[in-house]
Amino acid sequence: MKVLITDEISETGLQPIAEDPRIQVDKKVGLSVPELHKTIGDYEAIITRSGTLVDAALLDHAHNLKIVARAGVGIDNVDVEAASGKGIIVVNAPYGNVNSAAEHTMAIMLSLCRNVPVANSSLKGGDWQRAPFTGRELKGKTVGVIGLGKVGGRVARRCRAFEADVITYDPYISEKRADDFGVKLLPLEDIVRFSDIITVHTPLNEETRDLISAEHLKGMQDGVIIINCARGGIINEAAMLEALESHKCSGAAFDVWSEEPPQSDVLKKLIAHPNMLVTPHLGANTFEAQKNVAVDVSKEIVNYVDGRPLANAVNIPRFDPDQMEHMKPFMALISIMGNFISQLAPPNPNKITFTYNGKLARFDCAPLSVCGLAALLNHCSDQEVNMVNASLIARQMGIDVESIRSTETGSFSSLITLTLESPEGERTIAGTLFEGIPKIVKMRNFAIDFCPEKHMLVINYMDRPGLIGKIGTILGEANVNIGNMSLGRQEKAGEAMVVFSIDSLVDEETLQKVSDAVNAKFIRAVHLSQV
Repeated sequence: MKVLITDEISETGLQPIAEDPRIQVDKKVGLSVPELHKTIGDYEAIITRSGTLVDAALLDHAHNLKIVARAGVGIDNVDVEAASGKGIIVVNAPYGNVNSAAEHTMAIMLSLCRNVPVANSSLKGGDWQRAPFTGRELKGKTVGVIGLGKVGGRVARRCRAFEADVITYDPYISEKRADDFGVKLLPLEDIVRFSDIITVHTPLNEETRDLISAEHLKGMQDGVIIINCARGGIINEAAMLEALESHKCSGAAFDVWSEEPPQSDVLKKLIAHPNMLVTPHLGANTFEAQKNVAVDVSKEIVNYVDGRPLANAVNIPRFDPDQMEHMKPFMALISIMGNFISQLAPPNPNKITFTYNGKLARFDCAPLSVCGLAALLNHCSDQEVNMVNASLIARQMGIDVESIRSTETGSFSSLITLTLESPEGERTIAGTLFEGIPKIVKMRNFAIDFCPEKHMLVINYMDRPGLIGKIGTILGEANVNIGNMSLGRQEKAGEAMVVFSIDSLVDEETLQKVSDAVNAKFIRAVHLSQV
């Protein structure tokens, strides 16, 4: 196999492929785009960092390419969809820089608490002052860790070693997982309220952008310290600046920015603030981390040559092609179900059960379980979750996954039921195909019947005359058009669940008005991108 390296990669980390006689390694750093296009056709594998754009144009010239190896976590510079369309495997190194990021978090946290940067500048400037730089100990402090993943978990353990009390918010892990780290799992509001120090370790997505807002900062303790070594934009930077200027926050340490390099006035003011400790995205910048990611991708290439499974592939399902063709409509159904219930169910699931009834149960349903699991977990992980890595990520989150098959049939020839168990109880959703179209037929213990659409509204309340009319009026006043409605209830004037398909998103103010009008026990807007 011929391997092309296009960015600076740790030489010692490349030993697994350099020492393999079956593999020829060529390093060509700094190629122009035309030169790279001309060169890539000779190679079966390419190893890159962030400096090489592996886009559709490059892949069109990569006639022999079998594998793209990104020596790092992010794959923003790789067109995974284009690679998948050409049957090219994409692998990354999601674990190589985990320890580096955790240690950098501790480094800037301790430096800020002990005023190391300003004391260093003062002494180098010729002053001998001690009182202005009196610091804080971690011992006895309450440290709130937001996101107990690979990095957050390590930070939590290190803070506990300093005898800090650690509390955590992560809606996608089980209580057992938190117990394993010796930390207490709490809602975000309690993290905000009780923490002396808050550090974030989540991926950046629609759910986590501005996760820490101006309102959260106002609700924090006076003198709180904020740390961000995860992704820029998780903490609202304008609100962070305001909190520093008002002295609500005594200090902050950021390694990452919503704009890199920073250009906006807000970011420049934030960086220049005297109580702000800053570094230019150095979380993964250690010799060890660079070696680790090189080792990881090198081993993946050796695994490919040996025909062994790839641990960190992001785009390859491994199922029987004939069966996959039969399963495709059901895979679409279970993807929708997983996405749907993930937006409705209580946080911190302990167990996820996939149950298959009827004709479908005669087949191997493993592809469906993995597909549904990926849909459930994909928006809450700091790496892409797909059919290759979904089971591994569930295990890392402390979630038990079970699949049950029964050929016994009820009202449907084939039925899929997805059940989530959490400390708050059990949530169930069931679906089937009607003439090839996905349909949801049960939610919790309510019989219901609707086709999932892009924008939906789910409300649980005690049924009384006139409530549906009130809901329609409020949505109409907000210029939200109702497409369809499905109502499920167990008895007259009893508990009911209604699901609306709507033409546009519902804002929080409108949701609150609807909730107040019907005295809702539960209300949630659901967005399904894949329908």
